Amino acid sequence: MFVCKMPKAAYCGPDALEQLKALCSGAKRAAVFSDRGIERSGVLEKPLALIREAGVEASLLLDLPAEPTRDQAQAVVDAFRASGADMIIAIGGGSVMDIAKLCSILASGESTVADLLANPAIGKKTVRSIMIPTTAGTGAEATPNAIVLVPEKELKVGIVCEEMIPDAVILDGDMIRRLPAHIAASTGVDALCHAIECYTSRKATPFSNLYAMEALKLIFANIEAACLDPEALESKSAMLLAAYYAGVAITCSGTTAVHALSYPLGGKYHIPHGVANAMMLMPVMRFNVSFCQKELAQVYDALGQQGAQDEAAKAQWVLERMEALVQTLQIPTDLKQYGVAMEDLDGLVAAGMDVQRLLVNNKRPVTAEDARALYLELLQ
Repeated sequence: MFVCKMPKAAYCGPDALEQLKALCSGAKRAAVFSDRGIERSGVLEKPLALIREAGVEASLLLDLPAEPTRDQAQAVVDAFRASGADMIIAIGGGSVMDIAKLCSILASGESTVADLLANPAIGKKTVRSIMIPTTAGTGAEATPNAIVLVPEKELKVGIVCEEMIPDAVILDGDMIRRLPAHIAASTGVDALCHAIECYTSRKATPFSNLYAMEALKLIFANIEAACLDPEALESKSAMLLAAYYAGVAITCSGTTAVHALSYPLGGKYHIPHGVANAMMLMPVMRFNVSFCQKELAQVYDALGQQGAQDEAAKAQWVLERMEALVQTLQIPTDLKQYGVAMEDLDGLVAAGMDVQRLLVNNKRPVTAEDARALYLELLQ
C-alpha cells in the first residue's frame, strides 16, 4: 500500500497572494511568523495589509533563528502560545515554516519540542496553518517535517508528524522576486536534491514518482534563470511549484543519503541546510549511480533528451547535467572553507551513520567506510 498526504489547498500563480484575505476568514488573531531580513526587504508589507483588510489582528513573531536549536524552537512556541493567536501564517524559508508547523501542534502546551523529538506521534494540530514560502527549495510548505538542531548531539534531527502538514499553501512568484542569488541557488539545488532523492529512494511510490518527476522537469528547465535573472518571474514561479512538488514527494517516500550525511554538517558546522545538501548531492549520486541507473535513465527520457544509446549513457548525462548546475550556481564544494578538518572525519561519520531513518531509504547500502569516502570527496 502507498499513500499521498498533502495540504488541503495550494494556490499558485500570479496574484496567488490575494487568496490570503479569504483564507483569514473566521480568524480573530493571526500569528505571523517571519524574520527580520524578510521584514527589511519589504516582502511582508502586502501580506500584512491583506490580513488587516480581512479584519484580522496580526501578532508578529519576527525574531526567528535560522537553523533553530531545540531550545530556540521551544522559546518561539512559548511566545506563540502567549500571543493567543487562533491562526498561523508563516512567511519565510524552511526554518520559519518549520517553527510555525511545530507551533501548530504544540499550541495546547501539553507537550514540548523535546517531547516531540522523543515521540513525534504525540503532536496534535489545534491551530490552522498557512504557509507562504519566500524561497523556492525547502518544500517545508508541503511536508510533515520540522528540523531542529540538538546541540548535545551536534546533529540536526527531523521531527516527522503528519499533523504538521499545513492547511493551505500560497505559491506566488512575487514573494521570491527579491531573493538574493546565492540563497536562490542553494535552496533551488535543495529542491533538486529532494526530487532526485525521492525518485531514486527505496521507498519510492507511484505518488512520489509522479511529483518528483514533475519537479525535476521544472527544475532542470528553470533553475538557472530563476537564480541568475532577477526579472525571470515565470521561472521563479516554476521553481516555487517545483519545490512544492518535491515536498509532496518527500511526504510520499523520503530522502536518502544526501540528506542523511548533510545533517551533521549543519549540526556541528552550521552550514545552511540547502548548502549542505547541495554539497553532498554529487558525491552521493555518483556513489549511487549503479543502483539507480534505470531511474536516472527515466529522468533523461522525461527531459526529452535524445542521443544516448543505453541506460548507462542516459544516467551519466543526468549526473553531468546536475554537476554542471552545481558549478553554474556556484555551490560550495569544499568543506574546509566551513572549518571542517581531516581530524573531524570520525565524528562526522559517526553522526551521519546515526541518521538511519534516511540511510535505509538509499538503494545502495552505506557503510561507515562509504560515508568516510563521501565526506573525503569534499575535503580534498
